[in-house]
Amino acid sequence: MNELIAFNIRVNTVNTQTFFGSPNLPRITDEPAGSLHKADMDFFAYMEDAMTSEESFVDDFAAFLLKMMGYDEGRRVIHLRKEMGFEMCGQRVDAKTDVCVMERPGSGAKDDPEPQLIAEAIAAFYETNRALRAAGLPPLQSKTFAGITMIGTAPTFYKIPVTKELLISLATTQYPPQVTTVEKLIPPVPSPERLVNDGYEAFAQQAHHIAVF
Repeated sequence: MNELIAFNIRVNTVNTQTFFGSPNLPRITDEPAGSLHKADMDFFAYMEDAMTSEESFVDDFAAFLLKMMGYDEGRRVIHLRKEMGFEMCGQRVDAKTDVCVMERPGSGAKDDPEPQLIAEAIAAFYETNRALRAAGLPPLQSKTFAGITMIGTAPTFYKIPVTKELLISLATTQYPPQVTTVEKLIPPVPSPERLVNDGYEAFAQQAHHIAVF
């Protein structure tokens, strides 16, 4: 968390309407009757493993969930433990994502996972601009990244804005004059204090938010 303070990055918890920009989210369809398909059985198997909060199981479940939600369509692919980096204080800093969605070339449980997630977004922005420059294309001035942290099967959603100015501040060890505000959404459930423990029972609502995200 000290790294976020040092670079004027603030995480604000917001409600569903503010986060998604709409008070009306798509309704959840009823669970189909009959026997489960293999993909359905795999879903519950991955989820039950993830409920142990072992990090590798949580990563596997997150990757499976992203695939199930169609995040790997087109030229997008899902990677586990992808290594990336960016410049900070005149040195290259490495960041390794747990799970990430990337576009292929040629196409247009930790103590506190927030700092790592934000560092991964910054690294992704740096790597994206590096690839654009290598291809002779203009780099991005800013980009907002969608991020999810998971403790067991309980997700928290983030919208992380990264700018060229923030990268310059990191590279030159300067305190950014402009605050970077990250929006954070904890899915609304009847008993928030039991979201982690009741991840299995509360998952219908969580999956709803992931589908919209």
